[in-house]
Amino acid sequence: MGATKAVTDASFASDVLKSDKPVLVDFWAEWCGPCRKVSPLLEEIADEMADQVTIVKLNIDENPETARTYRVMSVPTLTIFKNGEPVQSIAGAKPKGELVKLIESAL
Repeated sequence: MGATKAVTDASFASDVLKSDKPVLVDFWAEWCGPCRKVSPLLEEIADEMADQVTIVKLNIDENPETARTYRVMSVPTLTIFKNGEPVQSIAGAKPKGELVKLIESAL
């Protein structure tokens, strides 16, 4: 992980909910093929849009509490949080353009 940051159940509130800019959370799992496809795209976007958005990754197997709280039923699920609230979510691997649109919808 380069430009993205790993978060845990313990750090979720401070890293995501209390962030002063929008945060895209990638709910993922080690065994998930589509998650591996999305990961490099999120790294690119994190580099390109670092001043506008924070991109974090939450492993649902290691952090089931947060995944349960936000009813994550499949991975990858990408949820954008703004002012501590989830504002939009998409499930499944998406092309980079769609991921950028998701982020821009919250800016």
